[in-house]
Amino acid sequence: MSMKVPLLDLHAQNRPLRDEILAAIERVVDSQHFILGPEVAALEEELAKLLGIEHVVTVSSGTDALLLALMTLGIQAGDEVITSTYSFFATAGGIVRLGARPVFVDIDPATFNLDVAATRAAITPRTRAILPVHLFGLSADMDPILAAAHDAGIPVVEDAAQAIGATYKSRPVGGIGALGCFSFYPSKNLGAFGDAGLLTTNDAALAKRASVLRTHGMEPKYYHQLVGGNFRMDALQAAVLRVKAPHLERWTEDRRCNASRYDRLFRAAGLTDRVCLPVESVDSRHIFNQYVIRVPERDALKRHLDGNGIGSEIYYPVPLHLQKCFANLGYGSGDFPQAERAALDSLAIPIYSEITAEQQQTVVDQIASFLGTGKQSSRTASSAAR
Repeated sequence: MSMKVPLLDLHAQNRPLRDEILAAIERVVDSQHFILGPEVAALEEELAKLLGIEHVVTVSSGTDALLLALMTLGIQAGDEVITSTYSFFATAGGIVRLGARPVFVDIDPATFNLDVAATRAAITPRTRAILPVHLFGLSADMDPILAAAHDAGIPVVEDAAQAIGATYKSRPVGGIGALGCFSFYPSKNLGAFGDAGLLTTNDAALAKRASVLRTHGMEPKYYHQLVGGNFRMDALQAAVLRVKAPHLERWTEDRRCNASRYDRLFRAAGLTDRVCLPVESVDSRHIFNQYVIRVPERDALKRHLDGNGIGSEIYYPVPLHLQKCFANLGYGSGDFPQAERAALDSLAIPIYSEITAEQQQTVVDQIASFLGTGKQSSRTASSAAR
């Protein structure tokens, strides 16, 4: 029987930290301070140092981080925000919730990130922000995006939900544009035990405004100058993240090593003419929230992997411009061919930091079996897996 390999194994990550996490939860329970408070304040201080970004504002989820960022910039009904059509729903959902219009742009087929030329071409007098996504853990090409935004006099909001610890030309994502948005959803490289998120900025005024909007626009207590929302982080989530955050760098390097091992295994198996592998720019540090391959036979391959106990996932089967809820925007099939093609042939395979070389070998062997190749000898496999 083939070895089973899950897409993600949270047990492997959290089990060694179990006692420390339970002690942190007990600390919060004993304090009886469950929302914001000293635990959250301590996490914010620690994350600012960890990320190398001056100001961080913890929030209730990555989705709320995106919404809060747009609110902080004053995005409102009638405004346009340029963003990728190939992303998780929250990227565009926050724009629409404020009554603004998402202006979708196609992707670069190699990186899955915003097509820079198309982004510049999409700017109109109604454009109020550009929202690039650092998809799967790889930074978007930020310098030309920032240049286009500067020329138009508009800010850039980074959707870094999948990219904590990634860099672009030695700069941390989330600290390059006006605001950055992160998610601590449990499956992320740094995951909480529920929903949690983070907004980042190097602008003190934006950080202050975001902090006020996070608590219903209230300052001081029961006095409201702004209409905000309830985007506060729970102290329990902060306590868990404080235990896990010091391990992020090691987990990230493990993921990067695992990605390199996959590259070697696919080459050794003679699969690179059938399987398109992820790319990593020399200017960027990819943190591999996902390792996404591209194969024309994607759906059949996924069924084969499912049947042999290998976890995989399709990110994303329907581009945002073709989602039913956005039909009123007037987009149609064929408008963004690169994103539509990626939706048909992209597949994420297991890349979590604790995956073993033997498990990775099993994943590649099953893909090779499906594709009808068998070029890898046991000695080659052993060498490539190192």
